[in-house]
Amino acid sequence: MNVVEYIKNNILLFDGAMGTMLQQKGLKIGENPELFALENPEKLMEIHKLYLEAGCNVVTTNTFGANGLKLDKLGYTVEEVVENAVKMARCAIEKVDKSKPRYVALDMGPIGEMLEPMGTLSFDNAYEIFKRQAIQGEKFGVDLIIIETMMDLYEAKAAVLAVKENTNLPVFCTMTFDENERSFTGCMPESMVATIEGLGVDAIGVNCSLGPKQLLPIVKKICKIATIPVIVQANAGLPDIIDGQAIYNVNKDDFYEGVQKFIEAGASIIGGCCGTNPSFINKISQNLDKLEIVEIEKEIKSIVCSPSKCVEIKAPTVMGERINPTGKKLLQQSIKNGNFDYAINLGLEQINAGAEILNVNVGLADIDESKMMPRILKEIQSVIDVPLQVDSSDIKALEQGLRYYNGKTIANSVNGKEESLNSILPIVKKYGACVVGLTLDENGIPQKAQDRFEIAKKIVDKAMEYGIKKQDIFIDCLSLTVSAQQEEAIETLKCIKMVKEKLGVKTILGVSNISFGVPNRKALNSSFLTLTLGYGLDLPIINPNEENMMEAINSFKVIKNIDKNCVEYINKYNTITNNKNINKSKENNSELTLKQVVQRGLQEDCKSITTSLLQKYSEDKILDEILIPALDEVGKKYDSGEIFLPQLIQCAETVKVSLNVIKESSLQKNDKSVYKGKIILATVKGDIHDIGKNIVKIMIENYGYEVIDLGKDVPIEVVVEEAKKRKIKLIGLSALMTTTVVSMKETIEALRKEDMDVKVFVGGAVLNEEYAKEIGSDYYSKDAKSAVEIAKLHFEK
Repeated sequence: MNVVEYIKNNILLFDGAMGTMLQQKGLKIGENPELFALENPEKLMEIHKLYLEAGCNVVTTNTFGANGLKLDKLGYTVEEVVENAVKMARCAIEKVDKSKPRYVALDMGPIGEMLEPMGTLSFDNAYEIFKRQAIQGEKFGVDLIIIETMMDLYEAKAAVLAVKENTNLPVFCTMTFDENERSFTGCMPESMVATIEGLGVDAIGVNCSLGPKQLLPIVKKICKIATIPVIVQANAGLPDIIDGQAIYNVNKDDFYEGVQKFIEAGASIIGGCCGTNPSFINKISQNLDKLEIVEIEKEIKSIVCSPSKCVEIKAPTVMGERINPTGKKLLQQSIKNGNFDYAINLGLEQINAGAEILNVNVGLADIDESKMMPRILKEIQSVIDVPLQVDSSDIKALEQGLRYYNGKTIANSVNGKEESLNSILPIVKKYGACVVGLTLDENGIPQKAQDRFEIAKKIVDKAMEYGIKKQDIFIDCLSLTVSAQQEEAIETLKCIKMVKEKLGVKTILGVSNISFGVPNRKALNSSFLTLTLGYGLDLPIINPNEENMMEAINSFKVIKNIDKNCVEYINKYNTITNNKNINKSKENNSELTLKQVVQRGLQEDCKSITTSLLQKYSEDKILDEILIPALDEVGKKYDSGEIFLPQLIQCAETVKVSLNVIKESSLQKNDKSVYKGKIILATVKGDIHDIGKNIVKIMIENYGYEVIDLGKDVPIEVVVEEAKKRKIKLIGLSALMTTTVVSMKETIEALRKEDMDVKVFVGGAVLNEEYAKEIGSDYYSKDAKSAVEIAKLHFEK
């Protein structure tokens, strides 16, 4: 029985941690686990055998980091590492009891570099790296692929597509979340499920980072909304670092109690991650007959999302219409020039006015829309976290938008023509998007509501045949201008009601089409919007900057008892708040300041404004009184959870643009005082992960400090030598792996022996404040923001 059939009616048991077991077999600190196993295949086979004898169904290959980006640099190939790993897993299965189903899962972990726009690795390059792994896994005979420990939703999407498009293997996907129920890059569990399940994986869930107790609330959220089997592989609690080793605080009995709760919450695929060993798996296996799959009542919602924001489509959900070049010369020109700051500003203004989703259209006659669409989506998503709708009549542009969008989007649109249905619906299904269905066909737009309804039914039926869920279908009953087709306005309203009542799907409508060619369009638009809401419109596409449109929306929420006790309405329209809104509106329409540009992440505007300010103010004044306060405010929003890592980095990169202009100005004046101090950053010996260090570098540089980045896997003597040669006063050391924290301690000890006047701060996922003190560091940095505070404390005291 293949694994997909098995998980329909059975609890599937994975193995436990690999790293800890390899250390017991002789893996040294900083040594590559995949290469150690390549050189010691029998030791790897023995680990698999121990887990199989403990009772697991699935052994996971030792290929977590077996990607070309890492291995090629070390002189090895993906092919040889994967072949060895799969072979050893198969050999182990041959040596154990075969009375229960046994499977081999190819393990694919994060690449180790951040994807654009947060990092420099492109989506396509990430895809190719995962593709190479996946193809080799299928070639050498694995039964499934598990993509695990993903921190970035975009990277997870690239991995899933690489597997789905290049193999016929089942695929499971898990991400890792912190106790704040967000991934490292700010992704929500709900966004993961909406996006990754939509791509057609066979199981979805969470692994690593937390113990059973801390993971349970996240697991419950996932189980409530996932419609496929849920997989959970928890750590053995939260580790304490003792003498450079991670000591986990959950034993096998407590771990099993946690597993019971996962099953009760609705999970049906179980295993162990960091700190677990064969005894943990055996405890579960011995009690497996006491566990039964629990059917959980699901929350079926119409959801669109970015990684950090989910929006449920329900009446009324406002979609902003203004990122559309039709009739907008400034937007047309900015798109042609590849400068998307103008579009981003349009988006931010609409969000401030109340838009929950933004429509994005780049339809211009003299551009390649299929290339422009993914570019503008990436740029907008680097600053704005609300979900986007991909709007195009060009099927290639629509597909490119769906492929490169980070999250779950809406495809606008398909219609009742056979050609449209058969070409667009398969794309929508493949990428797990929602879809807008226009009530027109080969004969155009019917005059009567009943005829439009028949087209709507055809679209819904066909979409469901392709496997698109009902909650992901939005019908547009089409509004036509009353200046030419006045009698048909009421037919649109009738059709909305029929679609809602008889088909049970959501409705969407471009409201302002009603008023083309007549004076005082705002009044007509507002009146029509009010009527459509009363007839059941869920998703009005409007200009939220028009106050009367938002007044209609907000009033409807009160009358419909959505805005309980009129709280939102009163807050928005009392006298004091109204004055604030007026001032805010004026601010939006005035020329942006450098501080606003930084906080919005508008890099093009940042360069010109900084150049202009340098004619009036000194470099230090701009840095100390504008840039740093702006970053401080952004940092506070990051700390409070208002924004997440992508937005923080985008703001920091924007400051970098301004800093480059300032540095250039200083060099022309032979003034090198722009730097407040020099700081060395290094990932310690044996550790090849530098994501965290790179983020710290960006932030520290933007506060006016010069960073000497020594890179990753830095020998102790190099850190000491560079510190002495450059007369460094502050050093930051990073470690992500539990096996390399000893290197951090040894580096600090080496620096102390030189009796230098230098302070050391340390950071990394495996560290805590207590261990930072234990190894002799002066400061513990939990994130990039705290690293900046340490630099300020050290240089500006």
